[in-house]
Amino acid sequence: MNNLKVIDRSKLATKAIFLVCGFAISSWAPMVPLAKERLGLNDAHLGYLLLMLGLGAIIMMPISGFFSHKYGTRIVILISGLVAASFLPLLLIMPNSFLMGAALLIFGAGVGTIDVAMNAHGINVQNAYSKPIMSSLHGLFSVGGLCGSLGLGALIKLGLNPLGAAISIATLLVLILAYNYKSLLSKEVEKDCSLKMKDVGQELESKPRNRLTFGVILLGMGCFVVFLSEGAILDWSALFLKESRGVDIEFAGIGYASFSVAMATMRLLGDKIVEKLNGRLVVIIGGLIAGAGLLLVVFTPWIGTALVGFILLGIGSANIVPVFFSEGGKLKGIDSSIVITVISTMGYAGQLAGPAMLGFIAYHYSLSIALTLVAILLCIVAISYSFKKEKTI
Repeated sequence: MNNLKVIDRSKLATKAIFLVCGFAISSWAPMVPLAKERLGLNDAHLGYLLLMLGLGAIIMMPISGFFSHKYGTRIVILISGLVAASFLPLLLIMPNSFLMGAALLIFGAGVGTIDVAMNAHGINVQNAYSKPIMSSLHGLFSVGGLCGSLGLGALIKLGLNPLGAAISIATLLVLILAYNYKSLLSKEVEKDCSLKMKDVGQELESKPRNRLTFGVILLGMGCFVVFLSEGAILDWSALFLKESRGVDIEFAGIGYASFSVAMATMRLLGDKIVEKLNGRLVVIIGGLIAGAGLLLVVFTPWIGTALVGFILLGIGSANIVPVFFSEGGKLKGIDSSIVITVISTMGYAGQLAGPAMLGFIAYHYSLSIALTLVAILLCIVAISYSFKKEKTI
């Protein structure tokens, strides 16, 4: 790229978009107990509603990839961000399960669309820089997660009612989107970034492109598990702390907040960590730490120790997904936009639809057993990745 200032502005704008996405989806976390109480739901019925959120995201993720390729990620980010922000306050006022499910479906569609678009945009910016930035971008997503998980409760503590707090958050998200829109890369510049990646010195294989490979599916499965753990904390941590540990509703988001602080810190440091170690070790060690942290959350009776578990989960899982996304952008024989769409869809199926599955397990067994299953899956990801060749990352 011949205009470094354009890329610098776009990098800052991309960070802001990751912040918006994290802020929007995590603002739903402290709303979950409110929705359950207002609508009189049990865990299974709540799981059905959470499934609608995930369904909306999964439906739109492949479509987001198509629109991003055709029109550019900038316009897709703007429209989907406005949809997510607009529907956020509605999640507090839907009077019955049917309308709540519809609102969650559209909210999830907005979140899923912006997520694919912003990751594709981030890969293009990273290609322009020719050095890793994905961990820091995901770090801003985690910062947004912290702001969202605590923001609603903080505004309520300051005297706003829940709906007023949600409207304030939604307004802030719209202002951030509007301010940063023009600084995002245009479709033409994104195309130049993609072409630059092909000339970085990687030899493209002569076999047909744009087809799925076993490596893509493995990355997607790994993303599914890691995002499942994040979705479990997003959707169930507040309820777990409230019902199993007796935490007041105003502070029920503290588990997700602790997780988000740890994850944000590690992701902001993640680019240097991956450079000093390597992606393979980051995945193996991180997966084991994350699994151990979630087990600590489940089995300790003390709130303070449980918060340590949330922190360990955030530390361990922080840089696994950025490594997967970066590796996906390097795979030969398939276009990076296809890889990002596939692994994003599989990953966010874990984050958004997976918690619905946990709701069914919690209803028939217990929430502790559901979270224990997630911890075991994290350990399996770490162990299985130890057999992967180091040169692939």
